[in-house]
Amino acid sequence: MMAGKFSSLFEAQDMTVGSPTRNLVRFSVPLLIGNLAQQLYSTVDSIVVGNYVGDGALAAIGASGPVINLLLVLFMGVSVGASVMVSQYFGAKERDNLSDTIGTTITATLVCTAFVMILGPLITRPVMSMLDTPGDIYDMACDYMFILFIGFIGSAFFNVISGVLRGLGDSIMPLVFLLAACGMNIGLDIWFVAGFQWGVAGVAWATIIAQFVSGVLCVIRLLRMKDIFTITLRSLWPKAIFVKRLAKLGLPSGLTQAIFSFAMIIVQNLTNSFGSLVLAANTVVMRVDGFAMMPNFTFGSAMTTYTGQNIGAGRLDRTEKGAKSGMIMGLSVSVVLVGLILLFGKYLMLMFTDTPEVIELGQRMLQTLAVGYIAMAVTQILSGVMRGAGDTMTPMWISIITTVVVRVPVAYGLEFLTRPEGGAMGSGTPDPLFLSLLISWVVGALLTTAAYLRGGWKKKAITATGGQGKK
Repeated sequence: MMAGKFSSLFEAQDMTVGSPTRNLVRFSVPLLIGNLAQQLYSTVDSIVVGNYVGDGALAAIGASGPVINLLLVLFMGVSVGASVMVSQYFGAKERDNLSDTIGTTITATLVCTAFVMILGPLITRPVMSMLDTPGDIYDMACDYMFILFIGFIGSAFFNVISGVLRGLGDSIMPLVFLLAACGMNIGLDIWFVAGFQWGVAGVAWATIIAQFVSGVLCVIRLLRMKDIFTITLRSLWPKAIFVKRLAKLGLPSGLTQAIFSFAMIIVQNLTNSFGSLVLAANTVVMRVDGFAMMPNFTFGSAMTTYTGQNIGAGRLDRTEKGAKSGMIMGLSVSVVLVGLILLFGKYLMLMFTDTPEVIELGQRMLQTLAVGYIAMAVTQILSGVMRGAGDTMTPMWISIITTVVVRVPVAYGLEFLTRPEGGAMGSGTPDPLFLSLLISWVVGALLTTAAYLRGGWKKKAITATGGQGKK
């Protein structure tokens, strides 16, 4: 009996039956652990270089982040579109459509990966020069980015295929693969940096090797799920209707990420103007922020899969019950996290650096952002519901408003107001970098709540039972 229950944990999860709260908890816990483990990739990189190389190397990794994220937009679009389609077709029990969707996703991932692996190395140095990256970290930042781009295939396939597996209700196996890869990444980080003295390049090589392993394991797992769908050469050949649906559902999310990344690059230019000390503090805060955001992203992803399966099965009533359960869980976790950040922010900084100025500034930045994590819980959970139902446009417009209309102008405007008379950019206080982020999060939560209550997302299903008919 126990063996049967244990083995069921490793099977696809049908969230159209049973308690919504129990379904979400069972799905979210391994997803949360996996997201936290994935965040360890970049965090361990920062801890290792911060302790073995110095604050300059820490700043170099942080400076490269927005540019790398910009080229991730293709995979964001493919992953979100695939996750929505897979969860709805799985919920509706449409095996042929499910098979063709997964086949198209695999092919699309291959094409996008080839594009990034060719384009990324070519734009690395020109873009970093355009951003006025400080000269003392320029070469390290470029080396880090170059290596990540040439080994991008592992990251691409892990993120996209694990999204497909989650759409099928399987959040356990991606976790297992990720934990194995994370352990490998930590070991290789220390070996390459502390042992071989490879510096920033060492953590980049460690990351792409570990990500390649996790990507291969995800593909193997997917191909073995023959009882749910069938992958053949026919299903791998992209069909126009599925490419269109993938683009229709995924393009808004990809475009959102692209605009967000462009905005982050603009803000990064402002951040660079403050010098390496602020860059190092910013890098540390963003690593801590990544962990603080994980529960929000986790519950958002869980709501996308849960909503997709139930909308596909024509169970709108279960979708709304699940949204309430998800909101209670998300807000509860966020409140606890905010308390921990306020209490232990200084000690989190000490994990990365012992430079007093970096610690003091980083702690102040974290205190500014803390309450914003509660607002982001609302945004991510309700956006997850809308995306799962097939409405990816509304979250896109909200993200554009909060990023382009709110974040960027507020950051530059407040920095300008804090400059001494006649001072150049970067001569003011760096606090607007994070105050503007907090304001944009609060605005996003208000807009997302209004859009959810309006209810337009309820009419966006792509399946026959969901309301728009079969192919």
